[in-house]
Amino acid sequence: MKFHYEARTKEGEPQVGFVEAGNQETAVNLLSSHDLFVLKIESTEVSHWYDRIGAYFGGVKRQEMVVFTRQLSTLLEARLSLSKALQTLREQTKNERLREAITQISHDVDSGLSFSQALERQDAIFSGFFVSMIRSAEVTGNLDKVSGFLADYTERESIIVSKARSALVYPAIIIALFGVVAVLMVTMVFPQLKPVFEESGVELPFLSNVLINSGDFFAQWWFAILIVGGVLLGMLLDYLGTAEGRAFLDDLKIRLPIAKKMYLPLTLTRFANAAAMLMKGGVPIAQAIEIVGETVDNVLYRDVLHEVAEDIRQGTPLSDGLAKYPDYFPVLVSQMIAVGETTGQLDQILERDSNFYAREADAVVNNLVDLIQPIVMIVIGLMIGLLFGSVLIPLYKLTGSIR
Repeated sequence: MKFHYEARTKEGEPQVGFVEAGNQETAVNLLSSHDLFVLKIESTEVSHWYDRIGAYFGGVKRQEMVVFTRQLSTLLEARLSLSKALQTLREQTKNERLREAITQISHDVDSGLSFSQALERQDAIFSGFFVSMIRSAEVTGNLDKVSGFLADYTERESIIVSKARSALVYPAIIIALFGVVAVLMVTMVFPQLKPVFEESGVELPFLSNVLINSGDFFAQWWFAILIVGGVLLGMLLDYLGTAEGRAFLDDLKIRLPIAKKMYLPLTLTRFANAAAMLMKGGVPIAQAIEIVGETVDNVLYRDVLHEVAEDIRQGTPLSDGLAKYPDYFPVLVSQMIAVGETTGQLDQILERDSNFYAREADAVVNNLVDLIQPIVMIVIGLMIGLLFGSVLIPLYKLTGSIR
């Protein structure tokens, strides 16, 4: 397999390139043997959409990850060794796939791999953010505290996702029912009415014409439409699985107003908390920011933070480096960090930023949940009105001409 890596030499010089290895663990070990500190490594092989769907349905549920992370944090805070904690978790875990992953992780750790390296081998279960945070904990020696943060963050993320899903269930059912009704009307009702309108000579509105002609088209070519639509959907999902596709999605998260409003607080929570923990552990600011770039799980943020790290090495304060990117870091963040730099309490300020944006993320989700249902219902109501209006208006004209 071929892997693309980003690393630093002992002197701090950046280095990127490709390495051939049987698996990711071997690739990391190979690079480490050449005195390189690996920042990021990923396979250049493209994952297909059907692989991701299979992994989704046969994978580990979000709530199970919350339980695992919370239990791990509790065991480590109780001063159990990592090896003993993993053995305990393996015995308590009911999900077969997660239990197998924990068993393999425990074996890898006992064999001499670091915890983050062992987790990285189970990338179908543990996200890049999770692995990066554990790696930063290994640098600072705060594994129990980072595990606690991951437990809180995973639980908060799970609650947010649950709220969003609950809010979308009813609108999704309504949209699905509307779709069924619309398809039946376009493919069955409109074709039956077309000869009647043609014989009567009634002038049809533009929308009625479009829907009637669409009904004829769908009735004749429905099978081809399904095949072409399925192929295009598969191609789109495959593209979104590539590095370019992920970068496109990451850009949308920042550019689209509604997505940005929900995504930005979550990202800033990750950034601030990870940076605070690293700095408390004595990691130099430039290196800490570079490591944080791998925890935010966004290609664009990662590139920005690497640029900020380079600026810091050139003597630029962190606050000034972040201020150059207002689309990614609001003015409030750079101003608060500037206060922390002045007072010598940067890690404490970053913790406050993390708590602030965590609360903001909760507030944004609650507001969006309250708005989604009425907005969807209004839109569906308008679409139903247009659909039935396209039938009723010509029928009204037809009855008027008969009189």
